[in-house]
Amino acid sequence: MSHWTWEYEGYDPAAEQLREALCTLGNGYFATRGAVPECRAGLTHYPATYAAGVYDRLESTVAGRRVANEDMVNLPNWLLLRFRLRPADHSAGPWFSPDVWQPTGHRHVLDLRRGTLTRTFRIRDDEGRVLDVEQIRLVHMADPHLAALRTVFTAENWSGEIEIESGLDGQVSNGNVHRYRALDGRHVVQVRTGAREPGTIWLTCRTRTSDIGVAMAARTVVGGRPPASSELRPARRRAVHRLVVPLTPGRPVTVEKTVALHTSRDTAISDPLGAVLDRVSAAGDFPALLGGHAAAWERLWRRADIEVPGRAGRVLRLHLFHVLQTLSPHTADLDVGVPARGLHGEAYRGHVFWDELFVLPYLNLHFPEVSRALLDYRHRRLARACRSAAAIGRRGAMYPWQSGSDGREETQERHLNPRSGRWLPDHSRLQHHVNSAVAYNVWQYCEATGDTEFLHTKGAEMLVQIARFWADLAVLDPTTGRYRIRGVVGPDEYHDAYPGAARPGLDDNAYTNVTAAWVLARALDLVERLPVWRRDELLDRIGLHGDAFPRWEEVSRRLTVPFHQGVISQFAGYDDLAELDWDAYRARYDSIRRLDRILEAEGDTVNRYKASKQADVLMLGYLFSPAELRDLFRRLGYELEDEVWRRTVDYYLRRTSHGSTLSGLVHGLVLAKARRGGAWQYIQEALEADIADVQGGTTGEGVHLGAMAGTLDLVQRGLTGLETREDALWLDPVPLPALSAYGFSLRYRGHWGVSVRRRRGSLRIGVPASEESSIRVMLPDRAVTLAPGETCTLVLSETESARPGRPDPDPGS
Repeated sequence: MSHWTWEYEGYDPAAEQLREALCTLGNGYFATRGAVPECRAGLTHYPATYAAGVYDRLESTVAGRRVANEDMVNLPNWLLLRFRLRPADHSAGPWFSPDVWQPTGHRHVLDLRRGTLTRTFRIRDDEGRVLDVEQIRLVHMADPHLAALRTVFTAENWSGEIEIESGLDGQVSNGNVHRYRALDGRHVVQVRTGAREPGTIWLTCRTRTSDIGVAMAARTVVGGRPPASSELRPARRRAVHRLVVPLTPGRPVTVEKTVALHTSRDTAISDPLGAVLDRVSAAGDFPALLGGHAAAWERLWRRADIEVPGRAGRVLRLHLFHVLQTLSPHTADLDVGVPARGLHGEAYRGHVFWDELFVLPYLNLHFPEVSRALLDYRHRRLARACRSAAAIGRRGAMYPWQSGSDGREETQERHLNPRSGRWLPDHSRLQHHVNSAVAYNVWQYCEATGDTEFLHTKGAEMLVQIARFWADLAVLDPTTGRYRIRGVVGPDEYHDAYPGAARPGLDDNAYTNVTAAWVLARALDLVERLPVWRRDELLDRIGLHGDAFPRWEEVSRRLTVPFHQGVISQFAGYDDLAELDWDAYRARYDSIRRLDRILEAEGDTVNRYKASKQADVLMLGYLFSPAELRDLFRRLGYELEDEVWRRTVDYYLRRTSHGSTLSGLVHGLVLAKARRGGAWQYIQEALEADIADVQGGTTGEGVHLGAMAGTLDLVQRGLTGLETREDALWLDPVPLPALSAYGFSLRYRGHWGVSVRRRRGSLRIGVPASEESSIRVMLPDRAVTLAPGETCTLVLSETESARPGRPDPDPGS
């Protein structure tokens, strides 16, 4: 099987929604799930289109309480195209459905190189008539407002007529996630339809409370032979173009459907309906659209492709494909964040969490303009984050755990446990560590790109306001002389309160405290480095005085990090929790990934046990190199010896259920960095998480974008030990025999296409010829400077540490 295609043979209703998610096509502006065009939404099929940043807020009654939830909106279905074979007497026969007609030779081919989905099948009706069908679709990567579907019908052993209905369906609601179906999902209102000759139908609507206007237009044309009849039928909530086309044996008939989509959020348009009608009428035919679309994908692959042999390489390329469909160069023109489940489904309601922490490191070195746009999304919501902090009596900025359209906290107040059927309080909004993720992303972007202008303006504002929040939240404990941060929830998410406590939240989560100390240290460094005029302007505008900085310095050096039994404690009091009988639960349940739901359904609570959903303390090893982590702990007054970290890794490996797809990724990279066995097991799990749907049905609700991007970053930064800091590329390759060969190119500062190629025993780095300055490459034992046009081969020892290298004698080879 090609490294560039994913194929699905046969028709399996039980796997339909998984395939729909994995065969989603998008361009960063909008995406459409890989559903069959002839079926409307139901328990088996879920055709859906999502436009980035289009949210709507509705109230619902949950457990007797009125709650508001903001959702990414399922827009009208442009994909609809159904057909039926007309009997000899021209009566109306049944419309084709794979659930009724049982097609043979049913096959989907997802072409990653060109960004297309091709479907082929054959049907035989009750009269013995055989029809071959081939469909190919695209969501245009060059023109982000266009999509197209081409269907080719070929009669095999008969002559007659086929009736085709091409539609725009506004009778849609949000229903992709079963456990949300008690919530109001009717976001699309004020549906209007119409038609314009020749052969174009249109639909407009608005979102119910956010009042975003949406317009679609569809042009359907027949090639091969003219239709016997063509009729445009606008209706109340659906517009259709109905055609009757004659067929003869072996003579294909092609139906091309071209669709345009605009919303009132788009720039440079005043009338979405007029814009879609103009765009669809000006669009070329399908071959022309496919040519421009494939060329755009070729340009993307040149900038972003990753080369890894074997199955791992195929999966990594699929992951990259879905990242680029959600966050493409078109994203740079939008006010959007990183939706945790992509534009592929409705899980998490399309919200933005901390997943950019796993996504931006990859984008920084390939599409820095997209990274900057995603950080702009955060900056535009900085004022709202400051108001949120003020609402709880704190200075600075408190970013929401779940973000959507405007930066308010979108975390639901109650969540459903599908095992028990009970609605429970949701305290995950106490995950204030999202603040540190925003600051980390700002810093890493600026280190990778050298974007001083952003760092000194928007980046400085975010970093300083986040540091201000951490300094204000920290409280001095006079008994220890250390500062404490109380009442938070860590990345683990299982533990949201102490057993029996009346109030939610935990004290001194190690990950939260250490990253808060890092943010404070970076903010102090930045304030010191800012030009005097810029520093004075910033501090004056936000009302921050220089006398605050001594406290920041003190907090950054004296935040509490709890320990127990010679390991880092996940939070204060962790050692007081009970041990869980892991073997008993594994024996009792098929999967214990969502141990919290299992225990709650049993009338128990995970808060009582030393059990984690995903990496928490070990996230520190994901974000920071061993040397950086030691320096951070030393600044805080602790010595983090290698043996302590080794014991800490082992301790939490035994107590984690991996209820998040991010967990295997983090554990795999932490083990690889520590040059420990077992890394490949966890990395494999991260690679297979979505394609094998390891969490049992969740991928059909949207891909796990952070985990997908994280596997790319695992190769790009994890295996190479690549860091961008102090105006240099730092490399310290780690051993992982299963991934001992790889290659990629990256964009670093002004250099486009810096190549990194790993082969057994060596690492080759090439800097393309340009007018840019040389690049410093820092190794564990020495530094190498590469001028534009030079290539350097580094010989690696058996333990993978780099030996001295020198530029090749033929620069640029």
